[in-house]
Amino acid sequence: MVTFNRFTLTNGLRVLVHEDPATPMAVVNILYDVGARDEDPNQTGFAHLFEHLMFGGSVHVPNYDLPLQRVGGENNAFTNNDITNYYITLPSANLETAFWLESDRMLSLAFSEKSLEIQRNVVCEEFKQRYLDRPYGDMWLRLRPLAYKVHPYRWATIGKELAHIEDAKIQDVKAFFEKHYTPGNAIMVVAGDVTTNRVKQLAEKWFSPIPSRGKYVRKLPAEPRQQEARREVVHADVPLNSLHIAFHGSARSDDPYHAMDLISDMLSQGQSSRLYRRLVKEMQLFSEINAYQVGGLDPNLFVVEGKPSPQVSIETAEEAIWTELEALKNETVEEYELHKVKNRVESTMVFSELAILDKAMNLAYFELLGDANELNSEAKRYLGVSAADIQQQANTLFRKENSSTLIYIANKHAG
Repeated sequence: MVTFNRFTLTNGLRVLVHEDPATPMAVVNILYDVGARDEDPNQTGFAHLFEHLMFGGSVHVPNYDLPLQRVGGENNAFTNNDITNYYITLPSANLETAFWLESDRMLSLAFSEKSLEIQRNVVCEEFKQRYLDRPYGDMWLRLRPLAYKVHPYRWATIGKELAHIEDAKIQDVKAFFEKHYTPGNAIMVVAGDVTTNRVKQLAEKWFSPIPSRGKYVRKLPAEPRQQEARREVVHADVPLNSLHIAFHGSARSDDPYHAMDLISDMLSQGQSSRLYRRLVKEMQLFSEINAYQVGGLDPNLFVVEGKPSPQVSIETAEEAIWTELEALKNETVEEYELHKVKNRVESTMVFSELAILDKAMNLAYFELLGDANELNSEAKRYLGVSAADIQQQANTLFRKENSSTLIYIANKHAG
């Protein structure tokens, strides 16, 4: 069980404190409730670009990393379609340094043409290397708009296209900051060798002076129910043919989420999983195969993807996948199989409670979902999923009219 205390500053910043005197370290994790789904469709990639800009220095601290390194600290961040998360780990004796750095860039991030130019070039290079120049790199740039037609999940975190980053202007970046990087749009979790009283003192000292600026009210368009199968075939310089089938699934807070998560493990987690055992080991139709859910806060995607063996046609490979999905829909799941995947999830959750950084990030995420206390009930939700729940969710997910299929056909001269 992860224990914590909670308080909220007058400017709206929510603060959670997890006291763990067993470690000499501390973590300061700040989750901003902003991701790629909050972008203008004509200015995508801004949430990710902004993650980079946040390390470009603030008005009073021109070099963010140097003071942190001097006190033995490390930092990093990540952005996805829903959130942007920043974290610092450092010796707890130097906790105030983290408060100083994070509060200053929340209050007064330095906006300069030079910083924007540097980070824009970094992000553009990442876009090219990871998404445009790598085999299968543009998979999400194709699969998302194939599956989503209205909801902003239709573009990847990196953005819809390179031009959106290349054309980013300083005034647009400033507007993004003013709208989303506010105390009321953030959740701070402090974990490790700390006390709630000390954290309260530091939060009042460093974060209370920051104006509230209000909270952005999100009004995203709901994705209409998909009524027919969608398909795209791409001929590309890739080493092998590949197949990606996306199905619309539930949102993170919906009841079916946990059954959907367990289905992904049943299908492809480990060598005894259904898809690996049948299609890779026994029938040798695939060289690799995987199933996973994307995990978005809003209704998200369940994806089955794999690379057929060289001698196997796409048609044969695709039919084999559907045969296995139909089996899950029509056959009662044996208790031992369900028990096995539940045990795996439970052990993963136990391990995630060992590191203070993991605990801090999980507390912030569950607080965003509605209540950090729900973190301690998450394992029970998985354990409460029945075989009937699995079958019902499989029947909801795995329908042809709910599928979007992306196929890569390898050009003959590709390596």
